[in-house]
Parts: sequence; C-alpha cells; structure tokens
Amino acid sequence: MSRYTGPVCRLCRREGQKLFLKGTKCFTEKCPVERRGYPPGQHGQSSARRRRVSEYALQLREKQKVKRIYGLSETPFRNLFEKASREGGVTGENLLVALESRLDNVVYRMAFASSRSQARQIVRHRHVLVNDRIVDIPSYQVNPGDEVRLSDKSKDLLPVQVALESKTRPSAVSWLAADDDSRTGRMLERPTRADIPLAVQEQLIVELYSK
Repeated sequence: MSRYTGPVCRLCRREGQKLFLKGTKCFTEKCPVERRGYPPGQHGQSSARRRRVSEYALQLREKQKVKRIYGLSETPFRNLFEKASREGGVTGENLLVALESRLDNVVYRMAFASSRSQARQIVRHRHVLVNDRIVDIPSYQVNPGDEVRLSDKSKDLLPVQVALESKTRPSAVSWLAADDDSRTGRMLERPTRADIPLAVQEQLIVELYSK
C-alpha cells in the first residue's frame, strides 16, 4: 500500500485547516496554515480567491480530509466504506466508528502516541498487544472488551513517555479506559457518532461514493 511521505503541513494547507498530523509539534511550532492560508502549489493563491465551489468539490474535500486525518490511502478507505454501507444503520456513522476502532487510532486515543502516524509505527514495530497477543496490523478492528497494552519492553519508549507527558494529549473519550502507569487500556463499548470528537460531515462522503 502506498504511503504519503511528503510534508504533512501541505495536507493541512490543502484542506484549509489544521489536521494535527504532527501531534505535539502542531501546538509548539508556527503552523504554515496560519502563515499561508491558501492551498499549496503554483496556483494556490489564485484558487483561494475563487468564490464558487461545486457540490462535488465539497464532497471530495471532505473525503480527503477524513482520509488524511486517519492516514489512509484511497483503496483501504473505499473498502472500509463498502463494509460500512453493508452494515445496518447510518453508513456515514458506521464509517467513522470503523475508523475510530482501528488499532492505531485506539493507541492514539489512549495517549500512547502523539499522533496517529506515530501510533501506526508503534503498532508496526510490534510494541502493542491485544488480549495478550502481539498485533502488528494498524487496521485491526478493536472490539468492546478487548485489552490493548504496550509490551513490557516497550512501556518506557521515549515517544510513549513524551506522548503521555504532553499537555496537548488527545482528549479522553468515554468509550475507552486507559491507565498511564501500566500502559494498558480497554475498549468499553463501540463508540457512537456523539462520542467521536471530529468536526467532519460524513454524509458528504456517502453522497460522493453514491454517485
């Protein structure tokens, strides 16, 4: 699967808002979004002056924003959407719940990493156990009752300590319980849309893929 390796600040500028892709650095460094409030590229400033935005453009930008927040490329994101559309209930909400239930996102929500990209790396490097079994797949779906913890040799990793001591750690969510000292957490229940602190319009994504 392809992975974006360029400057993440360009992604934030393209969406016109801070996506906090760099974790604590987004709070300690001067953000390019604030200094250059227009899309990157040769025609960034001229396109920023355009007033009329099509319905398709709004839908596309919302999809791109959610993909970039969670660090997914098009294929796995589309597959997750297809799975969400086959489930009962509201497709957009099912999609966000599936994204939030990813192991890398759960590690990030438990404040064991400063960003989702860092959480993904921690999972890839086999530092995370789910129900006492090593899981190195960031897209692994965590279920209610599952225990997520760092391995004994990984509890004192510098990135983990920095994340836990950061004043800008992610806000606690009601559907997860985490203990900083033991580096252990548990999913208490499946999150609902009201439990997901994300300012996105998921219905626009549904409309885009439904065309």
